[in-house]
Amino acid sequence: MAKVGIILGSTRPGRNGEAVARWVHELAAKRGDAEYALIDLKDYDLGHLDEPKIPAMGDYAHEHTKRWAATVATLDAFVFVTPEYNHSIPGALKDAIDFLYAEWGNKAAGFVGYGVDGAVRAVEHLRHVLAMVCVATVQQQVALSIFTDFENATDFKPAAAHEDKLNAMLDQVLAWSSALGSLRA
Repeated sequence: MAKVGIILGSTRPGRNGEAVARWVHELAAKRGDAEYALIDLKDYDLGHLDEPKIPAMGDYAHEHTKRWAATVATLDAFVFVTPEYNHSIPGALKDAIDFLYAEWGNKAAGFVGYGVDGAVRAVEHLRHVLAMVCVATVQQQVALSIFTDFENATDFKPAAAHEDKLNAMLDQVLAWSSALGSLRA
């Protein structure tokens, strides 16, 4: 059974992402077709990239990096939950990706974005970043609007149609993850 990490990409206090990531995890877990784990970047205390050697070497000096690498290495696929900050992803998410290299390779990823325009620009940026660490990204994504999917811009109340989009995205992530399995072996 595939192991899918739902990565909460914001570490900002008061972030809307916690509710979004819990929603993704809850709906995904009901499917019963994979192991879904909610992974909060706040739990890793990575900070800014502080490894003395390049990530491609896999020779990590710091315990926080080793713990992060061990988590990512166990996963077969990812769902990134990200807000959009100034047309891009949060710095914490970019740093978390940059800390590692081989652990990301030959895995699939899907996206759930939230923001003024559903974080579509952030997701496009994230697709480019992930391509450089050999993550295959799927076409289907969930774009949540701060205006229509959150009451008062804080209380998460997603439109019912997003559940279908989430399931379609998860279907693609699992199919691609399976197809990439021989490359990971």
